[in-house]
Amino acid sequence: MSKMSSDPDRQALSGHTMGTRWSALFYTTGTFDPAPVRSALQAAVDEVDEQMSSWKPNSDLMRLNAAPMGRWVGVPARLMTVLRIALEIGCSSAGAFDIGMGDAVSAWGFGSSAADWALIRKALQTPRRAAYEVLELNVVGGEARKSAPIVLDLNGIAKGYGVDRLAEALRGFGITSGLVGIDGEMRALGLRPDGEPWTIAVEEPDPTSRAPHSMLVLQDAAVATSGDYRHWVDVGDRRLSHTMDPRRGAPLTRSPASVSVVARTCAEADAWATALMVLGPGEGAELAKRLRLDALFLVREGQAIRPRAVGALFAAGPLKQVAR
Repeated sequence: MSKMSSDPDRQALSGHTMGTRWSALFYTTGTFDPAPVRSALQAAVDEVDEQMSSWKPNSDLMRLNAAPMGRWVGVPARLMTVLRIALEIGCSSAGAFDIGMGDAVSAWGFGSSAADWALIRKALQTPRRAAYEVLELNVVGGEARKSAPIVLDLNGIAKGYGVDRLAEALRGFGITSGLVGIDGEMRALGLRPDGEPWTIAVEEPDPTSRAPHSMLVLQDAAVATSGDYRHWVDVGDRRLSHTMDPRRGAPLTRSPASVSVVARTCAEADAWATALMVLGPGEGAELAKRLRLDALFLVREGQAIRPRAVGALFAAGPLKQVAR
C-alpha cells in the first residue's frame, strides 16, 4: 500500500553526549525540517554535560568541587535543580543515593584515571557524611556551599536529567508525542500515532548481549536501570561494578544484577535506581514499597535470574502500562 500524504513520518535523531549517545524518536506530518530540532536536542544535552561533568575540569560541578569549604558558590539553574533532586533522594534513601562519592569513584578507576591503591585506601578509611548533610543550597540565590570536605559526582543522575532535557526540547517545538533516551535511560511523551503507549525493553543483565528480559509500555513516564553488567573495572583479579557503596567508599560487592525504576521524570528514576541498587532486594524493596515506587529487581541465583517486582506496574506481568 502506498503512503498517504497525511500519514505520519518517522523521525529518528541521535547524537553524542556524556561518553555515549542520545536518541529521539517522534512522528511528524507535512513538510518538516529536522535540523533545528536536532540542534536544540544536542544543545540541551551539551548544556547538561558542560554544567555537570566530572570529566571536564571547567564544568560548573568541578568549580563547586574546587571551592573552599564554607564559601558560597554560584551555580546555574539546571545544576541547582539536579543538586536539589539529588539531596532530596539522598535524604529519603538515608544516604543510599549519595552524590558525595566522587573521591571513591576516581580512586577505583571510574573517572578519567586508572584505579590507584593509595587513593583506594584513603577512600576506604575516610569517615563519611552524606552529601545531603554537608551540602547546603540557596535555591533562590542560586548558590551552594560545602560544610565539610566532599567531592561531588553526578553520574547517578545527570544522564537521567539529560533525558528530561531532551523531552523539554521536543516540547519546545510543540512535539508532545515521542520517546527520548540516553544510554538506556528513557522517557516517553504521550502516545504513539496509533494511540498505543511506547514499548521499551528491560534488558537481561548480560554483558555479552542486549536481549530483553521483559517489556514495559510507557505513557508520560520515564524508566532508568542501574546494573552491574555494563560498566566495570578490573582491579587485580576482581571485576568491580561502577556503583559505589556509600557506607564503604567502595564498589558494591553484593548487589542485584540490576534495578529498574519507573518515575515521573528520568532524573528521579535514575537516582532511585542507584539507591535501590545499593540497598538491595531486601531493604531496597521495603523502601520502594513504603515510598510507592515501581521497581524491578533482577537478582542472580547461580546461573539464573530471579525477578522481584515492587509496585503494580512491574507486578502486572510481562507487559505493563503506565497511565497518564
